[in-house]
Amino acid sequence: MRNTFGNIFRLTTFGESHGEAVGGVVDGMPAGIDIDVDFIQAELDRRRPGQSRITTGRKEPDRIEILSGVFEGKSTGTPIGFIVRNTNQHSQDYENLRCLFRPSHADYTYYSKYGIRDHRGGGRSSARVTIARVVGGALAKLALKKLNIAITAYTEQVGTLTVGRDYRSLDLTKTETNIVRCPDSTKAKEMEDLIAKVKAEGDTIGGIVACVVKGCPVGLGEPEFGKLHAQLGAAMLGINAVKGFEYGDGFNMAGKRGSEVNDIFVATADGEGQQPTITTKTNHSGGIQGGLSNGEDIFFRVAFKPVATILREQPTVDIEGNPTIMKARGRHDPCVVPRAVPIVEAMAAMVILDNYLMNKTVRL
Repeated sequence: MRNTFGNIFRLTTFGESHGEAVGGVVDGMPAGIDIDVDFIQAELDRRRPGQSRITTGRKEPDRIEILSGVFEGKSTGTPIGFIVRNTNQHSQDYENLRCLFRPSHADYTYYSKYGIRDHRGGGRSSARVTIARVVGGALAKLALKKLNIAITAYTEQVGTLTVGRDYRSLDLTKTETNIVRCPDSTKAKEMEDLIAKVKAEGDTIGGIVACVVKGCPVGLGEPEFGKLHAQLGAAMLGINAVKGFEYGDGFNMAGKRGSEVNDIFVATADGEGQQPTITTKTNHSGGIQGGLSNGEDIFFRVAFKPVATILREQPTVDIEGNPTIMKARGRHDPCVVPRAVPIVEAMAAMVILDNYLMNKTVRL
């Protein structure tokens, strides 16, 4: 099982949904970075279960414990080990699922591959293990802050309710002012009511998280294997419940002509004797061309499916292949999108920092 993400900046994770803890080790963190534990905790709080009426009822404090790699508030360049303890497992809620395969879950595929599975909350395949990704991403953000690179994700769509694709028309500073994490307060209330309605019906609903990376330098990524958009896509598609990824104008480009979507370069003189700054008039490419960042905003969208666990009866089979009827119990999110926002940011942060560090090895 692969449990490590990244090349130079690497995150290795461990833990299960109902185990003692979820944790990880970060290798490759540059030395001398101010480690703001309150910031890391705030990032975890954005992902934390039980934070509002439209999330799972599981109540976890999700307190970060840093075990190594930090001295007097700064990174030392050595591995940063951390854990977040599980404190509110209700494992008995899953006992009826011990020998059943939940529809659209990882139960069947995991059992088929390994011959064993932890039925309590999905074990290693649970979205709870994304705690470690949020911590890794928070550490990456602290390093990126020194480079003036900022990453902001937000809820763009829940069900069919959407704020539209153009992030430039939105005030992204308002994203954290509501429990849906949508920068449009009017649309956020509609989304909140829809999620609450779906939850009351014992059902779930999907949506889209959009993300913007600002301040990214030119040249991150690789022109052949390891294109920046491919790395971002792999990072996002590796998040639980993600079903789609697109950057820039994405699939909308398929119906366009080149004359409509080519991003025209323009040069602006910074001063006499200085190299001009080259930018583009438009950003249909989403800040990435030829697999490399071009200095414009990197913009991408991530589609999340409805949570597979619904509180309704569903036909399924047991591990012997016998047909049966199951009804899930326990505490589950009716929509993962609001809590997925910090996870999307975290994965993007780790990809960008990793590529920045790799770029330092390209030429003298």
